[in-house]
Amino acid sequence: MTQQERRDYWQQHITEWQASGLSGMAFCQQQSLTYHQFSYWRQKFMSNVSADAPPQAGFTTVIPISTSSPEKSNTSGLTISLPGGITIAGVNADNMALLGDVLRQL
Repeated sequence: MTQQERRDYWQQHITEWQASGLSGMAFCQQQSLTYHQFSYWRQKFMSNVSADAPPQAGFTTVIPISTSSPEKSNTSGLTISLPGGITIAGVNADNMALLGDVLRQL
């Protein structure tokens, strides 16, 4: 496999992963890919994008949902659902700094 073919191969997988909504690990397991190679190429492509493109505000799409009654909700505050099935509930002004710390670790 030539260097360009390898680059194209991984670019296709990274693009499919971004559209999948899965975590990197889950995507690799599903596609029978080696996670450390996937991580290498993901970082390589992401660093190229960030160097070429102007910075964008935010990192996700917010989709408001309504509940039938706020009293029936299990938690108060904001609930965040991340790709890969991770959900963070009960976010409010008191724990916003903690949320930032958690998201930086993901």
